[in-house]
Amino acid sequence: MPDDSFREIRMLLSSTNPAEVNRGLQLVEIEIVKVGRSEARPLFEIILTLFYIDTFDHPELVPAIDKAINLMAGFGSWVIPILIENLDAGDIKAQWAIANVLGRIGADAVQPMLTEYVSTTNPTLRAFILYALGKVKSPKILQAAATALDAAQSSNLELRDTATRSLGKFAESIPPGSLSKEQKRQFVECLRGNLSDPNAGVRSKAVRSLGKLAKYCHLTDAERAQLKVVCRHIIGIDEDGDWDRAFVVRKEAEEALRYL
Repeated sequence: MPDDSFREIRMLLSSTNPAEVNRGLQLVEIEIVKVGRSEARPLFEIILTLFYIDTFDHPELVPAIDKAINLMAGFGSWVIPILIENLDAGDIKAQWAIANVLGRIGADAVQPMLTEYVSTTNPTLRAFILYALGKVKSPKILQAAATALDAAQSSNLELRDTATRSLGKFAESIPPGSLSKEQKRQFVECLRGNLSDPNAGVRSKAVRSLGKLAKYCHLTDAERAQLKVVCRHIIGIDEDGDWDRAFVVRKEAEEALRYL
């Protein structure tokens, strides 16, 4: 890549002007066509710097950063180890963006992320890996089910919360009938258990994920009927006359009832 092209791209992507950033991303796409995705590491590293932009200070750059996430996801599997390494960067803005890139890369990123999950004891890094796994739209996400089930029962709130959400996201990508009876039992029992979590956020995500099991045809008629009873109890419209005190949990139960 000519030095003048590289300098122009670097200058444009260093701007806080959305038009200039978008122009820089357009030039990156042109250069990738010229040099090939596998030879584009300098471009990859420039794009990575966009993920450290504070979108609270610069909300006008959100569309450009989303475009950068999509662009980076198209670089190919060679970027996966670099992204995972940067996922531990300690900057939450960059971590969210990188997790989204990994999720959009899809099936090829699943096993490398699981390997990193096992190799680290950092609960925050593990939570971001679970978040990224929840973004994967591939049946191969079933490989991550055991990891998420274990994390959903963690004593660490961040892990428990993220994993409970991810189980529902997995249900969106796992084809109906692909969960074995034992796997489905584990999903349902884990999520039912988290309905009693002291944290309302975890409870709400447990209801949401159970609803997704129903929505995406993973439950039998009997299991759907049981879940309907649970949701009615949460809302307080059964004969017990009791309900979950957290509005967000009741809201998720009302949503789940739509699929029952």
